[in-house]
Amino acid sequence: MAISESVEPLKNMRPQMRGEFLICSMPPELLTGDLIAGAMAVFREREGISLIVPELSRAKLPQHAKASAPLVLITLNVGPDAEAVAFLAVITGALAKEGIAAKAMSAFHHTHLLVPRTKAEKAMEILKGMAKPK
Repeated sequence: MAISESVEPLKNMRPQMRGEFLICSMPPELLTGDLIAGAMAVFREREGISLIVPELSRAKLPQHAKASAPLVLITLNVGPDAEAVAFLAVITGALAKEGIAAKAMSAFHHTHLLVPRTKAEKAMEILKGMAKPK
């Protein structure tokens, strides 16, 4: 499949800002039911448990948890296509050209990006521009 075919989903992409989130990490023994219940995502990594939680949850984090600076979650609102070769590469490449770092996650229904708060508006501008038919 050519890259031009794989980015077909871009035309239907409807990016939406969903608020501020943190990426945090902690040993499994510090994890609580409240943190899991409020998490957008949970990952088991070799170094511990990583969660993506709303920024408002910062006060609930255990004392020894590590947390990122606030990041803005952007949901791309485009259907999943496991065969879409280079879809994320095209998106993150366009953001990188403008100096915007992005952490990407794909779930069953949507692909999500976490971008620095200070660059979220510019990221949305770029993503909306990519979604417009050429």
